[in-house]
Amino acid sequence: MKSLAYVLSALAVFGLAFWAYRENYATQQVLKETRTLQRQIGAAQVRLGVLRAEWAYLNRPDRLRELAELNFNSLGLLPLRPNQFGRVDEVAYPQVPLLPITNGVDVSTMAAAGGN
Repeated sequence: MKSLAYVLSALAVFGLAFWAYRENYATQQVLKETRTLQRQIGAAQVRLGVLRAEWAYLNRPDRLRELAELNFNSLGLLPLRPNQFGRVDEVAYPQVPLLPITNGVDVSTMAAAGGN
């Protein structure tokens, strides 16, 4: 009976060792993939920073004004002037429609009826 317990214990140890071996390599693979993804995210953030800088450079007001003046004949764009912009208090916001009141209750008659 003891020998059967020893054999089963040895098999359990071998099984657990095999499982730990596989988990170790699976964990190493996941860590390698994580490092790769982190490098890709870092590279994408650098590219995004460069694109934002290029966008800011291309949208400079003096450059856009110059382009509008150069292409006035073909596009008909006018140069930007401060008086072309409005103020916030000049913006007409749409009115929020009120919900219709249905099945109204007359409060004044309820107070008189409840007091008697």
